[in-house]
Amino acid sequence: MLMKKGLLFVLSAPSGAGKSTMIGRIREFFPDILYSISCTTRLPRKGEIDGVHYHFVDRERFREMIEQGEFLEWKEVHGALYGTPAGPVLEAINSGRTMVLDIDVEGAKDVLRQIQDSVGIFISTPDMDALEERIRTRAADSEESIRTRLHNAAREMESARLFSYDIVNDDLNAAVAELASIIEDERGKRS
Repeated sequence: MLMKKGLLFVLSAPSGAGKSTMIGRIREFFPDILYSISCTTRLPRKGEIDGVHYHFVDRERFREMIEQGEFLEWKEVHGALYGTPAGPVLEAINSGRTMVLDIDVEGAKDVLRQIQDSVGIFISTPDMDALEERIRTRAADSEESIRTRLHNAAREMESARLFSYDIVNDDLNAAVAELASIIEDERGKRS
């Protein structure tokens, strides 16, 4: 019996575009989809749980993981280190499962180059004003961090053309429906 190769969805967006919220909603529609939990050196935000939202590690442990080749990709973003553990991603794909990555733009580029047949999906906002409002409403970052995120977002928005799909998250329900449709279509192509 031939085992079907799994499917990897690589979702990326500027900070505040709604990517994590959309993934949470999609996981309700597709409970069989696995979610890759990234590692980070940043401190947890209010309500974040270690091992659920991220694996929160210190810089020393993160550096050890880099040296041991444990990451599919890793980057420093907004002053913190973020990395995608390779093991769970490769295990999911090799066992025929579907997995979704919630990853920054530069990391997404690395993964899309490394894993053939992965599907890149970019989540954007209608404009920079909407993005700034979302970041400020979140109230989780300092003013300096907000300025950094907005500066980086302008550059990240230019990367949308490198992804197979670009979803404009102007209306959350419509954006989630579009994402669900993409997932269904891509799964249909592979079966």
